[in-house]
Amino acid sequence: QVQLVESGGGLVQAGGSLRLSCAASGRRFGSGAMGWFRQAPGKEREFVATISWSWSGSSTSTSYADSVKGRFTISRDNAKNTVYLQMNSLKAEDTAVYYCAAKFRPGTAWSWGEYDYWGQGTQVTVSS
Repeated sequence: QVQLVESGGGLVQAGGSLRLSCAASGRRFGSGAMGWFRQAPGKEREFVATISWSWSGSSTSTSYADSVKGRFTISRDNAKNTVYLQMNSLKAEDTAVYYCAAKFRPGTAWSWGEYDYWGQGTQVTVSS
């Protein structure tokens, strides 16, 4: 059974940085994709970033929401089966619960429903 465990959330001042991690267990990735989503109180869940890769790992693609482009970076460590979200220049509006998601099929995915597995979420709070 696949499990995704997020970590790295916390409280940070505006302008600060955090790095979220999402460790996948129960299955090794061949080709696939992992994404980050977030949900703020009273708002719908929204796409943040995604990374997809080919079976050989030679081809990797990333995509970001406009609201985080230039500030957030998604990356993966294949050996650790882990995806990271480096968040810089954080703003109060980045405050949300952040969720990671995974699928073991090739192709980029921007919507929650395209993924097969989801983590429990980690809280990120940015104080202004």
